[in-house]
Amino acid sequence: MDFGIFTFGELTRGPSGTGRSAAQRIDETLRLARLADEAGLDVIGLGEHHRHDFAFSAPEIVLAAIARETRRIRLTTAVTVLSTADPARVFEQFATLDIVSGGRAEILAGRGVFPESFPLFGYDPAQYDALFEDKLELLLQMREHADVTWPAPAAAGPRAHHALHHAAIAPRPVQERLPIWRGVGGTPSSFVRAGQAGVPLFLALLSGHQHFARLVELYRAAGTEAGHPDSSLKVGTGSHFYAARTSQAGRDAFYPHYAAYIQQNMPRPAGAFPREQFDAWSGPGGGLLVGSPAEITERILATHEALGTSRFMAQVGLGTLPFAETAASVELLATEIVPAVKKALGEG
Repeated sequence: MDFGIFTFGELTRGPSGTGRSAAQRIDETLRLARLADEAGLDVIGLGEHHRHDFAFSAPEIVLAAIARETRRIRLTTAVTVLSTADPARVFEQFATLDIVSGGRAEILAGRGVFPESFPLFGYDPAQYDALFEDKLELLLQMREHADVTWPAPAAAGPRAHHALHHAAIAPRPVQERLPIWRGVGGTPSSFVRAGQAGVPLFLALLSGHQHFARLVELYRAAGTEAGHPDSSLKVGTGSHFYAARTSQAGRDAFYPHYAAYIQQNMPRPAGAFPREQFDAWSGPGGGLLVGSPAEITERILATHEALGTSRFMAQVGLGTLPFAETAASVELLATEIVPAVKKALGEG
């Protein structure tokens, strides 16, 4: 099982109405990447948003900067909004990142839950599903072939992406097959399609793992039926995260910062976020991982047992949380939680 962190680089405002600038958030992200790399975490991911309250509209550029600041940590998005991107451009960018980083690039492709990229890039939100499915299929073709004809000869029906005829897809990455994960929500058809394509699956567990066990079974069944080996049917999960020495201290410290994030940075304004709701989300059945290393370890292991996960990624730096506290939380993840999980799983 591997472990990492990801961030959306949100620019949440504090009580005075001021917050971090994009430049400050990007600088903090570079520092966080160095910390994660030195602490032995496996992967770092950056989100993609096209709004004034987020710093990363071009995460691949920040990942390239991280590549030059780190030695071993893998570099991914969380997510690349593929519905409103050109698959050829995405592949070229990440193949280049793979070269720059010495073979550490990955793509986590998803639809995205924020709608602003559709009008920005001239797409119809009514094609939300069709655009993503078509472009993901094309992106996977580009991974396998240096020259692509699209629609592929076996494709049927109208396609969302324009036709290509022996188009050159260059440069090629260092890795023989650039890892491409699929980010999913809660739609059963998305799980089935991920299994049919044989791509690893990534879940954002904001509501806890209990709701996803049956869906993950659908994913693995579809993958097996399509002839994909078990080794290609990986499941990763991500959760909002804050670790502290004690669970109560962690909840007390994190609540006001997280409440500001929920109220300001969600796709739609959330209004008030009372402490009772926060405590419910961070309780045993919720998806918010806040607490002591021992408590968080127990919950990661419970998710692993239920879903058979091979990756956990902590979403960090949420809201107005100071950088020093985020760094301390990441250090607890790397030095106490990861070793405890690996020991329990017999991974050494």
